[in-house]
Amino acid sequence: MSGASGTPYAAAVLRALLAAGESVDLVVSRASRLTILDETGIAFRDAHWQEDLRQWLGRGADGKPGTFEVPVDDVRYWAAGDLAAGPSSGSYATKGMLIVPASTACVAGVALGLSKDLLQRSASVTLKEGRRLVVCVRETPLNGQTLKHMVTLDEAGAIVLPASPAFYAGATHIQDLVDFVAGRTLDAAGVPHRLYRRWEGELGSGSAPRGD
Repeated sequence: MSGASGTPYAAAVLRALLAAGESVDLVVSRASRLTILDETGIAFRDAHWQEDLRQWLGRGADGKPGTFEVPVDDVRYWAAGDLAAGPSSGSYATKGMLIVPASTACVAGVALGLSKDLLQRSASVTLKEGRRLVVCVRETPLNGQTLKHMVTLDEAGAIVLPASPAFYAGATHIQDLVDFVAGRTLDAAGVPHRLYRRWEGELGSGSAPRGD
């Protein structure tokens, strides 16, 4: 998770990964801690990350407390400054990596191979090992340099996925729009979910009541 605005996207992806039974290596950049604090009021701390993660994932996009129980045993947290962490090595086995949300600074760092922190280093490792890297870019408008960096990532094998919600799925709440982006991110990673209504080739189907 980088420092771009969009903590609800990251929370939705994390909840869905855990609900799908996936184990997660979590890296929260220093800048993203400020964003979490600004957007949720939660100070994400290394020493109390389990408590803070439970509090954060228990909230919806509207900021109201929810009922999600975090299976903390399925999450392994790594400090962003720990360049000796497991994900910094190609021999550390993972299925891939999702950067949600991805700031333009993060996009540039990964595209240029800077590896200034564990987030960027892990992304570089994911690319060099030929694993799936999904970069959920959250910024608008995009300048020419960022567009070039995104092309570089695409050419390197990453999936560049802008945080661009659609409306055909029948969104009626902010959380529906958040879940659409989270769902598309998980689609790109090959993780099953039921976060949004898929297009079935029938106009108006998004306005129909959802089934269970």
